[in-house]
Amino acid sequence: MYAIVSTGGKQYKVAQGDVIDVEKLEAQPGDKVELDVLMLNDGATSTVEPSALEGKKVVAEVLSQFKGQKAIIFKFKKRKRYHRTRGHRQQLTKLKVVELPIEEAASSEASEEE
Repeated sequence: MYAIVSTGGKQYKVAQGDVIDVEKLEAQPGDKVELDVLMLNDGATSTVEPSALEGKKVVAEVLSQFKGQKAIIFKFKKRKRYHRTRGHRQQLTKLKVVELPIEEAASSEASEEE
């Protein structure tokens, strides 16, 4: 069981208990955030219809805010004596997936059968 979620202009494949690094979110460690779902897979079927996924969210807990590895940007033009070195460290947020909407549907179906 997994879901494809979208945040920060990127898409991530997540399952229950996964820890992912995403672009910085305005949340404190310990807060819960909801991520938009683009696709759900429950092991047997995949759901990609926007109407079926409307209102479904993946709940994740913020573990920490941190900076990623340094990216070196080096510009160089041969025979012109031109070179520039710059660096950048992206602000990131570490998330742990707590709840998938698949389990909500499975638990509601189980309670209806009883």
